[in-house]
Amino acid sequence: MKRAVMALSGGMDSTSLLLHLLREGYEVTAISFNYGQKHMVELDRAAALIAYLHQHGREVAHHVADLRSATALFDSELLKSGGDVPRGHYEEENMKATVVPNRNALFASLLYGTALSIANTQQADVEVVLGVHSGDHAIYPDCRPEFYVALEHAFAIGNWDSERIAFTLPYLELDKTTILQDAEKSIDHLGLDFDEVFRRTLTSYQPDEEGRSDGTTGSDVERILAFHAVGRRDPVEYIHPWEEVLAQALEIERAHLDERYKESLTELQYYVTRQSGTERAFTGETWNEKRAGDYRCVCCSTLLFTSTMKFDSGCGWPSFHSEHKDANIVRIDDFSHGMVRTEVRCSSCDAHLGHVFNDGPAAYGGERYCINSASMNFEPHDGDEA
Repeated sequence: MKRAVMALSGGMDSTSLLLHLLREGYEVTAISFNYGQKHMVELDRAAALIAYLHQHGREVAHHVADLRSATALFDSELLKSGGDVPRGHYEEENMKATVVPNRNALFASLLYGTALSIANTQQADVEVVLGVHSGDHAIYPDCRPEFYVALEHAFAIGNWDSERIAFTLPYLELDKTTILQDAEKSIDHLGLDFDEVFRRTLTSYQPDEEGRSDGTTGSDVERILAFHAVGRRDPVEYIHPWEEVLAQALEIERAHLDERYKESLTELQYYVTRQSGTERAFTGETWNEKRAGDYRCVCCSTLLFTSTMKFDSGCGWPSFHSEHKDANIVRIDDFSHGMVRTEVRCSSCDAHLGHVFNDGPAAYGGERYCINSASMNFEPHDGDEA
């Protein structure tokens, strides 16, 4: 029997992680922490989840550790002693106000001690399994992989029998959306109900007294967008209707990305991709490019075309007879400028690319993708012309 010790916050990530471990056949000890957080209702949600799992024959040893005296002098907007939790996107600078100093080091130390005690009592190896993921790395220094490498090394030096304990971070390269997708697999495998599971979770950093969120804190927005990305309504109750909080989250995401694009793109690239503009014919950097290589979206690096798909149409813009099989370029009816055309946009970031016409090479299906150079980055291959 594999053994794992984990932190169960009552949030979406740790809930998904618990389900993942049960799916993989682990015997799990889950610890929830009361550290004076504003969103302490998450502890109630964690307990409700454990009870639900028990009802369905899934046993988890669950403990709540009271750390309020240890964190009483800590400064963070996430604590009851702090101010209002910042609103907006999860990646914005102001979200750093929600960092609780040394929180994950404190949690990890207690998890490690618990794992070591279980290992010595049962004479077995134990994994300390943590749900940190790629979306946390930018804001929370104690969610970065190098932090846990250093921490595991320090704990190993400071304890006898540490060879029985290992840190495992299965979600390290995932994000909120892919974590939810993993949870879907686990729920299906365990014979549980998705909505019943996630109704017993809380992600908001500043819920009301009933545990409801208005959907505007960074953690809320990230969660809402993840449920939307997997094609589901979030089963938790919000202060406002789901359609309203979803629209709000999408607008926050759009505004955040727009600011990032303004910083990373040239004026022409921004005009073309984000404002559906068109560069002048015969002026683009790649309209006459003949080297072998790949053409990627300038906004998100999605592979759109390769040089083997490019041909000289004489129109003054890069022309391609086919798109890459994984591009999944989106087509939209375009009635602007008194014309009827088919616009093409990147499926990953909604960047405007150009248009597609039915005057391409018949041997390849008869289509011509007429694409703005400014919407693409060209990555040459080694060698000469295609």
